[in-house]
This record gives sequence, structure tokens and C-alpha cells, in this order.
Amino acid sequence: MRRLFGSVRSRATLAATLVVAVALVAAGAAVLLSLRSNLIDQAGNDAERTAQNVVAQLVAGKPYDQLDIDDDSPVQVVDANGRLVAATEDLERISGTGTDAVQPQPQPRKGDTGGSGNTAGSGGQDADDDADDGKADASDDDTAQDAGEIGEVSALTDGSATIDGDTADYRFAAVPVETDDRGTLTVHAGGSLEAEQSAVNSALTVMLIGFPLLLGVVAAVTWLVTRRALRPVEGIRREMAAITASEDLARRVPEPDTHDEVARLARTTNETLAALETSVERQRRFVADASHELRSPIASLRTQLEVGVAHPELLDVPGAVEDTVRLQRLAADLLLLARLDAGEGPGDKRVDLGEVARREARGRENVAVEADVAEVAGSRGQLERVLGNLLDNAQRHARDAVTVSVGRDGDWAVAAVADDGDGVAEADRERIFERFVRLDEARTRDDGGAGLGLAIARDVAARHGGTLTVRDAPAGGALFELRLPLA
Repeated sequence: MRRLFGSVRSRATLAATLVVAVALVAAGAAVLLSLRSNLIDQAGNDAERTAQNVVAQLVAGKPYDQLDIDDDSPVQVVDANGRLVAATEDLERISGTGTDAVQPQPQPRKGDTGGSGNTAGSGGQDADDDADDGKADASDDDTAQDAGEIGEVSALTDGSATIDGDTADYRFAAVPVETDDRGTLTVHAGGSLEAEQSAVNSALTVMLIGFPLLLGVVAAVTWLVTRRALRPVEGIRREMAAITASEDLARRVPEPDTHDEVARLARTTNETLAALETSVERQRRFVADASHELRSPIASLRTQLEVGVAHPELLDVPGAVEDTVRLQRLAADLLLLARLDAGEGPGDKRVDLGEVARREARGRENVAVEADVAEVAGSRGQLERVLGNLLDNAQRHARDAVTVSVGRDGDWAVAAVADDGDGVAEADRERIFERFVRLDEARTRDDGGAGLGLAIARDVAARHGGTLTVRDAPAGGALFELRLPLA
């Protein structure tokens, strides 16, 4: 199970299916509730019309036993005392109307010798004539208004009724009516809820069948679309696995011919591989060059020591000391480069670049210094190494003089070291900052060093948020310009 849902495709399919399922359930519930509410309202309207029809007959003075009542709808007429005086024929059971009586029990009026429940009036033929007159005038609004007062629907309730053996649910409406001769009556009439129940059940059945099918379609489509979208990712993964196994950083992952996130991922991956390849190649060259540079002073020192052991009188002590110093400087340069490559920060101490320039120029021949106060934030030791390396390089290539100047340029501290030598060709102005690079005129190790000074200076400048560039000096030669942000 964990493996099944461990892929992006599985999780995307599950998430999409769950979201659609929640949306369908919410929409289905809303549709069912709206449908049920509308149909219940319709049943209530039907019940109200049926009740108003009976009320109109009562207002017109129609006798209880002559009321025109639909045999398919449950109707009850209740007097002020709660007695059932008229009801639907074949009504066997009823609930939800406040009274469960189904057999009418009309009250005879005074002088009514027939005892038939006829409430059309009292006194024989005159009463019949009055009833006939009432029926004849039932359609006249003014006469009906005089005969009684019809009230509004007082209540809508749900219940059930059994008519001629058929039991069903109904929406009941209660309509009161005030009559002159029979007092206050209440008509309870029911509207069938069968249509509501049938429609809701049909809609629910359709949803129970259709929703799973729709969810299955959604899941299948999401699975296929996600599979197609992630196919390039699988290609990238396979290629990266092959690169890892072969350790061949020259290989690249396939880039889809699209403009989406996967294509950008592939391009970024290839850029990372290119940077990694460059870094690894740089490290390989660094190790090879460092081994080569270390071999010479070590071999020279060993030779001198072996000669000194065999022939003490021939031991070249100054030469041995010089080789030892060269070896010590080279080891210090390699150690500093290793720390820079490891991401060593420059620190945040305030350093006066002018004071550093004056200190590094002190004791050197033919070096002129013009330095103002320019404080920067960083490592004093590293900045001293930068200016020291620049002065060493300038003295190595100068004919007569070297000048150092420190000042401000806006938000920058600028240190410039210029010599009056031959300068640096434009084609070599970036190459000289590479590690172990020495130009042709400085290839000898005794004079040219190991080719790490300018590389260290640029790396330190970059770590301090600055730049180190070279251009032609105004009086000829090379001018190295160090720019660092002011503290």
C-alpha cells in the first residue's frame, strides 16, 4: 500500500478523485435538498388549494354531507370544539392534523327534525329554501363575504393518511373559516408527497449509480494525464541514475520540447551537471597542478639534504631555506584556497583598507602609496593577502616603480595597484585569474611563483562582495583595481 501511494501519479489521482467526490456529494446533496424543498412546497400548495375549495363551499353554506371533496385527498373539517364534522369518504386513518378522527360527528342544530346533520338552516321548507339560495349565491363574492370570513393558512404539517386501503404521506394545510351559523371551522387538507418521494428516490438512485462511474472516469483520466505529464521526469530520473552509476558528468538529461515546469527542471538539471562537471574538472586540475608545484621544491629540498648528509661541506643552507619558504607559502596558498572553496565567510570586522595598503607597502622598494581612510567589513588577514599578492605581482612585472592608491567612489572603497611594466594583453585579462596560470614571460618558478596569487585575490574579493579587475595603467603597464563595499 505504501509503495502504491508513494508515487506522485498515485497521490495526484487519489487527490483529484477525492476532490471530485467531495464536490459531487456536496452538489448532489444540494440538488436533493432543493428538489425535495420544491416538491414539498408544491404539495403544500396543492393542500392549500384543496382546503380553500372546501372552505369556499362552507362559506357558501353548503351542508357537510354535500361537500364536494376529492376522494383521493384526505380532508377533515373540524368545529370549534375539535369535533370532526366532515371528512373524505373512505378515510380510514390520518395523522399530522391534530385529530385522528375519521368518522364525522356533526352536531344537529336547533329545530332540525331530520337529524341528518344538515346545517343549512331551521324550520323545514324555509330552511331548504335558504340553503338553495345559499348555493345559488355561492359564486357571488359579496354574498360569500357576508356568509363568513375565510382565514389564512394557519399551519403546514407533515403526516400520513390511509384512504380505501392505500397509505401515503401528505403535506397538510390547515385553513380556518368563520361562519355565521356554524361558528369557527378548520379545514385540514392534504397534498400528496408521493411525487416528492419518487423524484428524490429516482435522483438518489441516479447519483448512486452515476457518481461512482464518474469518479472512475476522473481517476482514469487523471492517471493517464499524470502519467503522460510525468513521463519526461522518469526519463530524467533514469538518465541521472545512469550518470551516477557511470560517473560521467559529460552526459546530460533529455530536455522536453515544452515550456512547463518539467522542461525547466531538465534545463536546471543540465545546468547543475555542467557546473558540477566544471567544478570537478577544476578540482582535478587543481590537484594535478598542486602536486606538480609541490614536487619541485620538495625534490630540490630532498636533493640538498641528501647532498648535505653525504658531503656536509657542500650543503646549500640558503637554498634549502629558500625552498622551504617556497614550500611553506605554497602550502599556505593551497590551504587558503581550500577554505575559500569550502565557503569560509569573510567575517564582519571593520578594516581600514588604506591602513592595510600602507602596511603591505612598508619595506618594499620603489612603491609609492597614497591612501585615504576607507573602511570595509571583512577579514583583515584575507584583505592583507589580497593587497600583498597584488604588490608582489606588480613588483614582479614593473620596470622601475609601483603605485598604490586607496580612496572612495560613492559607496565603494577602491584600491588600485599600478606598475610601469608591459601590462596584460586584453586576451589574457581573465585567464590570469585562473589557478596555476602564469603568462609566458613569468613561467619560471623562481620569479613567477605558482600562479595562485591573483586567483586567491579574486576569490577573496568575491567573498567580500567586491570585484577585482585589470586594465591598462594611464602611464603604461597594468592597473589592478579592487572594489569593495564600504562598511
